[in-house]
Amino acid sequence: MAYVLGVDIGSGFSKAVVCKDKTLISYATMPSGGSYKETAEKTSDIALEKAGLNIGDISYTIATGYGATTVDFADQSITDISCHAAGVFHLFPSVRTLIDIGAQFSKAIRFNDAGRVANFILNEKCAGGSGKFLHVIARILHMNIDEIGELSLQSANPVEFTTGCAVFAESEAVSRIAEGAFPADILAGVHKAIASKIINLVVRLGLTLDCAITGGGAKDRGLVKAIEKELNIDILVPDEPQITAAFGAALLAAENARQ
Repeated sequence: MAYVLGVDIGSGFSKAVVCKDKTLISYATMPSGGSYKETAEKTSDIALEKAGLNIGDISYTIATGYGATTVDFADQSITDISCHAAGVFHLFPSVRTLIDIGAQFSKAIRFNDAGRVANFILNEKCAGGSGKFLHVIARILHMNIDEIGELSLQSANPVEFTTGCAVFAESEAVSRIAEGAFPADILAGVHKAIASKIINLVVRLGLTLDCAITGGGAKDRGLVKAIEKELNIDILVPDEPQITAAFGAALLAAENARQ
């Protein structure tokens, strides 16, 4: 069995996954920062060190994501859409619709019964439907991004945002704080606003069950619950939803290594 490496350089976070054939051995994540090339090397080195390996032990490397072209040690680059499909379908063979909530973009992807991409839609160039919105609100509330999901679930009276734009919603959130709105209610309102934009993507794509959520936004339980409520379904979430594209890249690398 060969060791392979999948590297996903996202706009917000970078991830690297080491697999032995199609078994996950180790992974690493870190903020992408200003140099995608340097981050790709650092993230991969951490994942390799966790696996007790070095780059010379890797038979094949596939890069994906926003900064895939900067990964100069990769044997091949593949779109993150295809890598997400490979990773999620391996984890959840029943999934036919995937929602990926990234730092800059969110996307809805539909699979066929073989796990191949049948169609996909990306959100417009607006942070209102992406993880960036969550980071903006967390900063305003002086909270850690990891804390906002659970707190939002305590809301009794979610704030209604009149705009779906992250820029204007930021100003609106500041106004609501000044008016005395509770942080939990503001967060619940933000989750509802983001969920609404994501639901629009899913409706345009056409929802086919089962449905899964990946990306950094999937780590926010309040946001996942808001989307479940809007769609009136249960949604599958991987144990580590940020690494599915990198994992998919590694799985595809394993196929190439065998060939």
